[in-house]
Amino acid sequence: MIKGSLKVKNTNDKNSAGATFAVTAGNVKLRASMTEAIIVNGPSFNGLALSLEKPGSFIIDYNVPKKDIRFQFMNSIRVAEKPISLNYIHFRNDNRTILDGTIAFDSANKVSVNHVVGSGNAKLKYTYLHGGVTTFEQSYDVAKETWDFAVSRKVYGDDVFKTSYQTSKKLLGLDWSRTTKQNGSFKISASFVVGEQLKTPNISAETSWDFEM
Repeated sequence: MIKGSLKVKNTNDKNSAGATFAVTAGNVKLRASMTEAIIVNGPSFNGLALSLEKPGSFIIDYNVPKKDIRFQFMNSIRVAEKPISLNYIHFRNDNRTILDGTIAFDSANKVSVNHVVGSGNAKLKYTYLHGGVTTFEQSYDVAKETWDFAVSRKVYGDDVFKTSYQTSKKLLGLDWSRTTKQNGSFKISASFVVGEQLKTPNISAETSWDFEM
């Protein structure tokens, strides 16, 4: 069986489209992702990416036009009866390595740490889920000494409203998303810089549909 998805995105000044096809072979998934650049520029390999994934274990991504490989290895351990999720991510062309870890203290409280090896920086994030429907997130960038905040809430089962604020950029973001099995999913986002002269906010709309063959 082949599973796939189609996605269309519209912004203030650009429209784009993409498609993903995945085939499961045992406990491994083979996936191909492409954008409209494959047709517009060609046909060509621009916009084509291939992926091999074993859920919960590893992901290997290959960007065809850039000839770049991304490795991600995942593992889970328990310390003092608390589950810890670990990720090792490496980009070959950039020679960049990311270490990421998340510890769940209970079903409502999580702390994550993200570190780019050699950067001398780390990002910390605390997530709190209240009542199963409202999520509070606060992140701290150690190098920039700045905070980011986000609040999201589920309403009517399928809808999620989210507000975020990046203090370093004074960027306020608003999102409305919905995911259903029958009609696919969509996301509408708007963002603007707080304190700047009033101007048209950056607006984007994404729509995606899943299918099986």
